[in-house]
Amino acid sequence: MRFFDIRQKEVINACTCKSMGCPVDIEIECKTGDVTALIIPGPGRMWGLLGRDCEYIVPWDCVLQIGDDIILVEIKEEACLKKY
Repeated sequence: MRFFDIRQKEVINACTCKSMGCPVDIEIECKTGDVTALIIPGPGRMWGLLGRDCEYIVPWDCVLQIGDDIILVEIKEEACLKKY
């Protein structure tokens, strides 16, 4: 599977049954070449007009299944939210 294909899929949290969005990037371990995390933009400020000030970093261990249209993950959203 290519990263382009992953970017087209919607990430659904199995704990809350809510959409987290679509991945925009991935983290890769340079030494082994393994994918370590999916990076998903966080919720927008003021209806998305003012940009975003956080992102979700979902560890690859939390990915349950990758389907044709969605990526199913199991994680507490507060635990993976990174503010910048």
